[in-house]
Amino acid sequence: MKTIKEITANIELKKCVSTWSKGVKDYALELLEPIGDYNGLDYEILSKIELLNGARNWNEYSWNGCSSICNEDIAKRLCTTSEFKKKKSGDLKPNSNEEWLDIQAKALAQASRLIIRVAKEV
Repeated sequence: MKTIKEITANIELKKCVSTWSKGVKDYALELLEPIGDYNGLDYEILSKIELLNGARNWNEYSWNGCSSICNEDIAKRLCTTSEFKKKKSGDLKPNSNEEWLDIQAKALAQASRLIIRVAKEV
């Protein structure tokens, strides 16, 4: 089983082809920071307890301020330069059905899946 340091190092090596994937990678690295290091990991505990930091799901995690709370910061991380300008630096909603915190929750969920996938790699 991999340590948190090994997982972090492997995630840092991942190539990102889009702004979204870079943002997801950055969220993954942030999620790992407060965990510390373990000699081995139980993937269920890592995904359900440690990463969520007590929240029931990624939407709750995002909306309760466990990650970025500023629309501009979220948009800057997850949008291309042109999308960022189009959304007026996060002043405009990302789409008609969601808020920036909802978009962040989706990115956090993908980040947690990235962490688990890297942790399971041999």
